[in-house]
Amino acid sequence: MNNIIISWSSGKDSTLTLERLMESPDYHVVGLYTTHVKGEVPFQVTPLEVVQMQADRLGLPLVTIELPEIFPPNNVYQSRVIEGVKSSGLNVEGIAFGDMFCNGIEEYRRSYVEPAGLEAVFPLLGESSQDLAREILARGIETVLVTVDRNVLPESLCGQWYSHELVACLPKNVDPCGEEGEFHTLVCNSQYFSHGITLEPTSIETAERFSHLRYKVKSELG
Repeated sequence: MNNIIISWSSGKDSTLTLERLMESPDYHVVGLYTTHVKGEVPFQVTPLEVVQMQADRLGLPLVTIELPEIFPPNNVYQSRVIEGVKSSGLNVEGIAFGDMFCNGIEEYRRSYVEPAGLEAVFPLLGESSQDLAREILARGIETVLVTVDRNVLPESLCGQWYSHELVACLPKNVDPCGEEGEFHTLVCNSQYFSHGITLEPTSIETAERFSHLRYKVKSELG
């Protein structure tokens, strides 16, 4: 049984990857790692304190790896990830990724993970997005759209819950899992969370192309 750390974006694909590996006899999940720019996960714009809440509810240690920018040079990204994982203090034998499409991403990940003596694991790779969307919903993974690409989707979907109804209303050119970057999600609860995270939306932040949900996390006491 290999000790695995999961590349954690805070969204549904990472969560499905986690759940599958938690149920696999071949792997033991020892932690999560998240890359961030100035304290926020790129694309989801999830604050690190919210990612820490997810890790706490999963009962797993979180390794945070800062990037200088959202798209740093490949050598910078790769070295920071490997150095962060290796220096985490966790006994890690492999890294798991939630990639779905066979578009060269597997070869790219392997190109820097395997030379570091680690296994690269892809539990979702090559599977139908429709099947994966159904599995995410069937597992009861509760996730909200926190980023929407307005080139393909209306801003009104930002802040909506990922559901059978939402998937059914997506345009035909939009992947049901948002794997082309059409939308990004934040998971608020799942079967492996000790308890959920309750968001209080505060605004929709409109950037040049993307809209982001901004929110506060409701106090567990209130």
